Amino acid sequence: MSGSNTTHFGFQQVAEEEKAQRVADVFDSVAQRYDLMNDLMSGGLHRVWKSFAIAKSGVQAGWRVLDVAGGTGDLALAFARRVGREGQAWLTDINNAMLTRGRDRLCDRGYIVPVAQCDAEKLPFPNEYFDCVTVAFGLRNMTHKELALSEMRRVLRPGGRLLVLEFSQVWAPLAPAYDYYSFKLIPRLGKLVTDDEESYRYLAESIRVHPDQEALKRLMEEAGLESVEYFNLAMGVVALHRGFRF
Repeated sequence: MSGSNTTHFGFQQVAEEEKAQRVADVFDSVAQRYDLMNDLMSGGLHRVWKSFAIAKSGVQAGWRVLDVAGGTGDLALAFARRVGREGQAWLTDINNAMLTRGRDRLCDRGYIVPVAQCDAEKLPFPNEYFDCVTVAFGLRNMTHKELALSEMRRVLRPGGRLLVLEFSQVWAPLAPAYDYYSFKLIPRLGKLVTDDEESYRYLAESIRVHPDQEALKRLMEEAGLESVEYFNLAMGVVALHRGFRF
């Protein structure tokens, strides 16, 4: 395979057209226990990280919000509560198993939100439609991150903001312990809870090949976002990037 037609799938190089299906297989496998595994892997911290992203979004009543790769609906639920009846909080994901679980969770909590199964690289929304776009722990699974970021910017209104919450580069002194946890313990936990060690090995590897804080900031700027900044959480285990369309 030539380099121009390959991309990362964890530490493997695969054909670009293969990656989407492989990622789909991962999330088909883990969807039913996804929320439980998130709590176990992060010690519940993923809820704190998402709350921080919601606070930094500045979302207000009446706004239109798009959650890309929204999965089981944590952010969409929080935004639905914030925007109220006059606003919109869209839940989208490319994976049907994850999206169905997210839709059902929101319905169980009394929120009927607009839902769309779609590819972040080809969003089915008009230009300048949303006040805020978010993607939490989804960007690293996308084949063409620059296309996805450009699409997210396209659907933002002037003055709107994009927030990217994603695993990033941990503080260097913590790296050995973090590597041991990621590559030894997480796959074992995945085996125990979901009977799927390989999917969680991929998820750990995908973090290591994702752009670090400064590289992702540059990607967002190259996609046309402005005033891009980032906030390190848990000593860089996770970073929240925020950029605006002016």
